[in-house]
Amino acid sequence: MGHVPRKRFGQHFLHDPAAIAKILGAVDPRPADVMVEIGPGLGALTGRLLERAPRLVAVEIDRDLAARLEEAHPALTVHRGDALEFDFARLPESLRVVGNLPYNVSTPLLFRLARYAARLRDVHVMLQREVVDRMIARPSTPEYGRLSVMLQYRFAIAKLFDVRPGAFRPPPKVDSAFVRMVPLPAAALGARDEAGLARVVTAAFTKRRKQLRNALADVVAEGDLRALGVDPQLRPENLSVADYVAIANATRE
Repeated sequence: MGHVPRKRFGQHFLHDPAAIAKILGAVDPRPADVMVEIGPGLGALTGRLLERAPRLVAVEIDRDLAARLEEAHPALTVHRGDALEFDFARLPESLRVVGNLPYNVSTPLLFRLARYAARLRDVHVMLQREVVDRMIARPSTPEYGRLSVMLQYRFAIAKLFDVRPGAFRPPPKVDSAFVRMVPLPAAALGARDEAGLARVVTAAFTKRRKQLRNALADVVAEGDLRALGVDPQLRPENLSVADYVAIANATRE
């Protein structure tokens, strides 16, 4: 469509009608919804969303594409800029997020969305399938890590379907998957200090091959782990989200 995909923005434009229809069916936008689309690109999904949810806001880093979107959809509010810097608190609560996230910055984008989880109703995003596998991974599996713990602490996550590379132009060299994230209620969270939880989880998975007594030596004493019912000889990937919350709540600055 006259636009050369920019590698620095990780641009792969969804064009497959069947994939777009499946996304719309999963998101099920309604007229009263307030929605934000991250990285709308050429707008393959944007117009379809606007038909059902006119209170749509787009965040697009590519200024050329932002201008095209404004021209094609005069009623659309387009914020030019990086979604990693966008203040989602500018938009109303119960916000619904949808998008084909650039794979080169998907992990920091997910962590940024987690910061605003209390204001979100749900998140539906396209990601590299490998990232989705890490998001939904269970303890004691190779994919389980920091991303798994921190996102599962804050969201109920469900992988909805895979999307083949040919559904995009240009096709990525990896498979993709569409995922739903629904923020958990505050009563289900449990961490006394989410920043403290993040420190514990980061410390653990920075040394994920070591036993907990060594991986968390600078965070919590071995005796305190035993008091919590956590075996110090386990490795970081063996602990559940609840275990990490318990450890974080037992630590002091």
